[in-house]
Amino acid sequence: MRYTYKTKDVCSREISFDIEDGVITNVSFLGGCNGNLKAVSKLVDGMTVEEIEAKLKGNTCGPRQTSCADQLCRAIREAYDKSNK
Repeated sequence: MRYTYKTKDVCSREISFDIEDGVITNVSFLGGCNGNLKAVSKLVDGMTVEEIEAKLKGNTCGPRQTSCADQLCRAIREAYDKSNK
């Protein structure tokens, strides 16, 4: 299932990804730090929601209380929870 999440309080505006049985693939960010977010997308490809959360949840960016990586965690958790209802 393809899922799109509107980010909050970060430079990227949107995160899209596929989720199948709790595994995340094909992550893409709209906006933000292009090189860094391409790298994050490649690194998390094929990981489970729990694996990604264990590595990235709570990561901050500068003075912000969140980051694009943390927003990815929020997005994948939301998608996972919705798909399991």
